[in-house]
Amino acid sequence: MHWAMKTKAAVLGAGIGGMAAAIRLAVKGYDTHLFEKNGVTGGKIGELRLAGCRFDTGPSLFTLPDLVDELFTLAGEDPRQHFRYLPLESSCRYFWDDGTMLNAWTDRQRFAAEAERVTGEPRENIIGFLDECAELYDLTAGIFIFSPFYQLENFRKPESLNVARNFRKLNAFSTMHGVISRRFRSPKLVQLFDRYATYNGSSPYRAPGTLNVIAHLEHNTGAWFPEKGMREIADALERLAVRCGVTIHMGEEIISVIKEGKTVTGVETSSGVMPFGVVVTDIDVIPFYRKLLKEEIPAKRQERQERSTSALIFYWAMNRRFEELDLHNIFFSSDYPGEFRALRKGEVTADPTVYLFASSRVVPADAPEGKDNWFVMINVPYDRGQDWKQIVITARADIQKKLGKRLGCNIGEAIEAEQVLDPPMIERLTASHRGALYGSSSNSRFAAFRRHPNVRNGYGNLWFAGGSVHPGGGIPLCLASAKIACDMIPPAG
Repeated sequence: MHWAMKTKAAVLGAGIGGMAAAIRLAVKGYDTHLFEKNGVTGGKIGELRLAGCRFDTGPSLFTLPDLVDELFTLAGEDPRQHFRYLPLESSCRYFWDDGTMLNAWTDRQRFAAEAERVTGEPRENIIGFLDECAELYDLTAGIFIFSPFYQLENFRKPESLNVARNFRKLNAFSTMHGVISRRFRSPKLVQLFDRYATYNGSSPYRAPGTLNVIAHLEHNTGAWFPEKGMREIADALERLAVRCGVTIHMGEEIISVIKEGKTVTGVETSSGVMPFGVVVTDIDVIPFYRKLLKEEIPAKRQERQERSTSALIFYWAMNRRFEELDLHNIFFSSDYPGEFRALRKGEVTADPTVYLFASSRVVPADAPEGKDNWFVMINVPYDRGQDWKQIVITARADIQKKLGKRLGCNIGEAIEAEQVLDPPMIERLTASHRGALYGSSSNSRFAAFRRHPNVRNGYGNLWFAGGSVHPGGGIPLCLASAKIACDMIPPAG
């Protein structure tokens, strides 16, 4: 292979993982080209303007901001000169149908005191559980999140030996709910911590107890929010990529990946064929194999894994401001096990847990004065051919009834304008197979081992990033996937 070709790198898909990979490759000296079929970068980190309101359309929680800062530092820049975010005093406000409300303060001592006051759960139980979550993170992060743990040499590291010595602490053979329900007397606290399974599209009644590590990020390390909203993460990284010399091909769809044997030699796009010596894909692995690499066997192998849940999102421009709400709000189902049973059957319960995100609490310009911008989401199954038109109609009514009862008003009368995002639309916009937000689910103790790795055996110049591969979905894990993949790629000569 000609060296000039080897120094050219292609990144397919400009989601958060793709942009991070493009920046890292440019810093390594590659002539880097980033391809995005849509007219905007960011993948699921989008935005919408409706009736004077601005909405972040995708991820809304910002944890581990150092992973974004690191990309600026790698490029020799001061992150604060280009991207700013604020610490949140409360990571979430929780509402139950019986009138209970609880603020999840990011100061964990304050949170423990609040939870004890509201639920009666002794604060030492809460602090003890958060300590366990922190220990779990320290034990597993280096192996399961920030390393290609599926590679044999990774198991020879001291961190792996430490995991083996402390294997019981992983709670791999218990479910999240099993661990949590043994720690707490309060059903409300159990439900609060159970919900972290949904952060990667799984069920607390089936996912392994190891995933209680997710609670650590919010309750021990803190939660933040970008000064200009979540979309600013994508915008800031796009600008950084351009400053690093990345060529962004916007609105240019990949038609196929060209290969000779087990070597990728280039990509064919809607504009023609371009040779590349290094390729990183940020595209969901199933359509990547099926449509671009034309390999059906690995696509089917991935398809056999249970998909994660999807989301049904209503973007509502409201004609009044609701002072009861914080930035992040959860209105819990009164039958949490029933909600997850319905999801497993491909259905939506009549009493779903509702997540309500109002970015104007931090970014006042996101809604006109005296009004609100509501991002209202429920977890729904991935697309199996359900009647989504009817599901939207029914869910809209159920959500408005639930919120109206808790907030004491007619929600429908307060909505000025609406847009809806359902699983088939998520698949069309982001190529996420069947609209599953996080690729495969984690509803098995073996799920982490079955996720697609960041490199494919046999291919010497093809790497994988994004939410459908190791270590998983969500902003921090997508950024970690790009780091893992690019750390395996040698610097350009």
